[in-house]
Amino acid sequence: MKKLLAGVAVAATMASASGAFAADKVLLKTPVTFSTSLPGLGSPVPRLAEQLDLMSGGTLKMKVYEPNKLVPPFEILDAVSSGKVNSGYATAGYWAGKIPASPLFSAVPFGPEAGEYMGWLYYGNGRALYQEMYDQAGYDVHVIPCAINAPETSGWFANEINSPEDLKGLKMRFFGLGGEVMQKLGVATSLLPGGEIFPALEKGAIDATEFSQPAVDTRLGLHKIVKYNYFPGWHQQATLFELLINGTQWDQMSEQHKAIVENACKASVADSFAEGEAIQFSAMNDNVENNGVIIKQWSQEMLDTYRGAWEEVAEERAAGDEFFAKVLADLNEYRSGYQVWKENAFLPRK
Repeated sequence: MKKLLAGVAVAATMASASGAFAADKVLLKTPVTFSTSLPGLGSPVPRLAEQLDLMSGGTLKMKVYEPNKLVPPFEILDAVSSGKVNSGYATAGYWAGKIPASPLFSAVPFGPEAGEYMGWLYYGNGRALYQEMYDQAGYDVHVIPCAINAPETSGWFANEINSPEDLKGLKMRFFGLGGEVMQKLGVATSLLPGGEIFPALEKGAIDATEFSQPAVDTRLGLHKIVKYNYFPGWHQQATLFELLINGTQWDQMSEQHKAIVENACKASVADSFAEGEAIQFSAMNDNVENNGVIIKQWSQEMLDTYRGAWEEVAEERAAGDEFFAKVLADLNEYRSGYQVWKENAFLPRK
């Protein structure tokens, strides 16, 4: 009889807990900045939605909206903060016009590779500063790192670039802080969404472009117009992507749902990095063998030129915005310590 009563009590407790969890159903309506057909950029989001559903037993779902289907890409931050939608997927560099420090949580010229970036975010001060940035700027959002890309290509050009002089006068699509570096070198830059890059090249509105990794750029057909593809991607050695959840929505979610979202995003960071690493070499080989692409490496002179211009940009940005200076100083301090590990632990790349 005691065993029977104990069993009933356990069953009742489990049913109560299950019922409480099930009653707290959440639907995250999530517009995205990149098409989900683009590997590494958009592909992590549908997988994230699937995992949220599975891990929560169906009580936490995500409905993904392709770019411009619900909210234009550059309006996602405002839409999530205002509650127009309760979540969104983007990269913080898109908010540079609103929050000067935001590109530091997206991609940093000559900045950390993915492993180093993740170390700073998860075990340094990165996550705390990331949230502080949005709080200080008055946005009602909870931010979670949710994907990361390995290095990008440095750009696609119609002609060889052999000296800094060859850059002057070019019209080029460029992202983030790297775009400011290019401006210092005489390039007229614009930040176009992915879907607008090919038409802009075709019409001559731009002469050159960077966008993402080879597997993504090939999907956009950039090789059909410009054949010189330059490496390394000094401007984006790693690119971080974020899940934004409306702050009020986040506060109302159960601790279980919060843990599921946080851990699903951590898994997405690892998965997206692995995906990006796995698919680039075949895309590069196909570009060379079948698409007439000429892969080029920047000379040391050009890399030194880019680095010098970046140091000027960083100094100017830090002087103009206190929080930018705070984040950059913290990142640089972390990287200074990490350098001891990096220089001693890793084999040189060949």
